[in-house]
Amino acid sequence: MDILQCAPGTRLPDFTGNARPLRQRLHLVLLGVADLARSRAFFASLGWRACASSDDGFVRIDMGGYALGLLSWQHFSKEVFGHQQQPPTGYRGAAFAYLVDTPDAVAECLARAKSAGATIVKPVTRTPWGVNGFFTCPDGHLFEIDFEPHWRFSEDHKLLSAT
Repeated sequence: MDILQCAPGTRLPDFTGNARPLRQRLHLVLLGVADLARSRAFFASLGWRACASSDDGFVRIDMGGYALGLLSWQHFSKEVFGHQQQPPTGYRGAAFAYLVDTPDAVAECLARAKSAGATIVKPVTRTPWGVNGFFTCPDGHLFEIDFEPHWRFSEDHKLLSAT
């Protein structure tokens, strides 16, 4: 099945094979913010420039091997938890993202996390920009596994640019 041919919002089946281990690396720190324009201006005043690929809904700031991603709290909550009125207790609008280089790797990584004791919060889902899924670690911290075709990596899987 070609995951990228599915309509955005399509939930995909769980991975059932041998899941590959995740490399010891994170690529994005995602922050849900109350006012995206205000946050963009704040980080710009620190001297942190938004990437050209940023838009009115998502600001990318290249941090040299990883990126800071800013999006509205409301959009972020909807992305992770769907149409729930209230996100689960403890949700603070922040997540760590692990980017993968193929759409199928999202399911493999989520399966690996689940077998390690993670709770799957959002199963593998086709998004308008790629494929993702979310899990929480045993202490409730939120992680995203994400594939988007525009991300580029070095040989050792560092994010080359957030553009």
